[in-house]
Amino acid sequence: MSLDAPHLAGNVDATGLTVGIVVSRFNNDITEALLAGAVSALKEHGCSDSDMTIVHVPGAFELGTIAVKMADTGRFDAVVCLGCVIRGDTAHFDYVCQGAMDAIGKVAQRGDVGVGNGVLTVDTYAQALERVGGAHGHKGEEAALTAVEVVRQLQALEQAQEI
Repeated sequence: MSLDAPHLAGNVDATGLTVGIVVSRFNNDITEALLAGAVSALKEHGCSDSDMTIVHVPGAFELGTIAVKMADTGRFDAVVCLGCVIRGDTAHFDYVCQGAMDAIGKVAQRGDVGVGNGVLTVDTYAQALERVGGAHGHKGEEAALTAVEVVRQLQALEQAQEI
């Protein structure tokens, strides 16, 4: 993946990093495309297969449960959450999206792992497709590289404090 996403301008060297990836099975064709993009971007930027752990969960709401557990182990430098919630006819969409975002945000706020939020919250299936390599880029790639950039920033801050 090129760094054409304007918000990805820092160090995205994933060499030597251990990355946990949590993937929702709901809307599986979209989430598997997100996963493929995340894995591809991580490999392109130096992460090895052996340094990636992939865990599938039922839906977006469950992403946070595994993300926090991964962070708690201390084994992962970064955690990437991938999911897709498509609006339906009920308020369920709002509750699932809010719950997933709140849980992922709590992991990010800890400040001990880089977190990539690759959860699509879209109105239509077509909008989801546009975000897995279509008109709106590839959000799986972006989430993975965002997590890497945050790890590298955390490491730089730690080194600055040691001086």
